[in-house]
Amino acid sequence: MAEPFLDQAPNQPTVRGFLHRADDHADAGLVFTHSAGGNCNSPLLVGLAEVLCKAGLTVLRCDLPFRQSRPHGPPLGSAEKDQAGLHRAVQVLREQINGRIFLGGHSYGGRMATMLCARESSSVDGLLLLSYPLHPPRKPEQLRSAHFPNLHTRALFVHGTRDPFGSIEEMQSALRLIPAETKLMPIEGAGHELLPKKKSDSFFTVLAGSFAQFFR
Repeated sequence: MAEPFLDQAPNQPTVRGFLHRADDHADAGLVFTHSAGGNCNSPLLVGLAEVLCKAGLTVLRCDLPFRQSRPHGPPLGSAEKDQAGLHRAVQVLREQINGRIFLGGHSYGGRMATMLCARESSSVDGLLLLSYPLHPPRKPEQLRSAHFPNLHTRALFVHGTRDPFGSIEEMQSALRLIPAETKLMPIEGAGHELLPKKKSDSFFTVLAGSFAQFFR
């Protein structure tokens, strides 16, 4: 059962979201955040957080600073603030558990996570990146991978084969820029939202299993 979470330390970005607390002996945690059009209550984040928590991972799914500022609409020039918010969320989760910390996000949230780790390689122990937005739809020349050569954090990329933000082939090419170990997990027939049309617990179980195997 997730519990509302709020951290408002002086002179620090506010961390707002929900904490899925694993048992008292949990030795790993995940900060998990959303896409440009979503929030921390998206079905993708909630479903995967619940399954990961049952598997023994404490998960903090949180709203990025731009979403805390307004309930709807895309981020507008807030990348630095959003990365600072993720940095603070990682610090806060470290206060909750002793062990490895991972950082994950869907689309824009994942992009912010990679940009943070490209600057601070020791921030977390690994990245879980769902539907990385490699380029805007129908604009393959506008790649969002300039920081990949500076990314030294192990990363699991989960990507739909029908994602307009990047084909599997484009993702494979981009991942070769990353000096750290990476894995690309294609989801057959999935678009940018990744979720199947009918909610399936097995979908989340497969994702959680791949996460556990890659970061074992």
